[in-house]
Amino acid sequence: MRAKKQHKGAGRPRSFDTEEALDRALEVFRAKGYEGASLSDLTRAMGINRPSMYAAFGDKKSLFHKVLQRYRSWTDSFFGRALEAPTARQVAEGLLYAAAEMQTSGAIRGCLITQGALVCGDEAEPVRRELALLRKANEAAIRERLQRAKKQGDLPPRSNPADLARYLTTVMQGMSVLANGGATRSELRRVADTALLAFPR
Repeated sequence: MRAKKQHKGAGRPRSFDTEEALDRALEVFRAKGYEGASLSDLTRAMGINRPSMYAAFGDKKSLFHKVLQRYRSWTDSFFGRALEAPTARQVAEGLLYAAAEMQTSGAIRGCLITQGALVCGDEAEPVRRELALLRKANEAAIRERLQRAKKQGDLPPRSNPADLARYLTTVMQGMSVLANGGATRSELRRVADTALLAFPR
């Protein structure tokens, strides 16, 4: 059962679903990025007033971190399953097809980690660096998995796990941009099909 919290609004206690509120905030951050999402945008989408938001989630930066944590708990399950696939080829397929699914789920398309703060002002610079580090961590996890595959003879001797990991992450990030621009899941799966043609068997 989802937890509900009560906070005093203008005159009487206000009750709201915290998980649903975070999901609505996620849509705003996905659509407008960290810096572009105003407090008015967020509270309107979440269906709460500012005092309730501050009481339940803290300031905008704290809210973003809670949203990011919730988003990662969802995306990490896809990511983890893909990395556990028995072959390098299946890892690549799992990552790209999962990206096509994740980036076309919900009303707002794209990836929060990719698009949340690519370009921003000085105030949002810490958020931009944090998201960049998360993208690098994802790439490193793919690289380590492909290095194991190469040692096991599952990749050709001349293959470069670092280059392959960067290739896969670049394709996934490009798919996020396409999704944000309105690309369908079917179109992203065709991008994945084409990208896999360059991945060694």
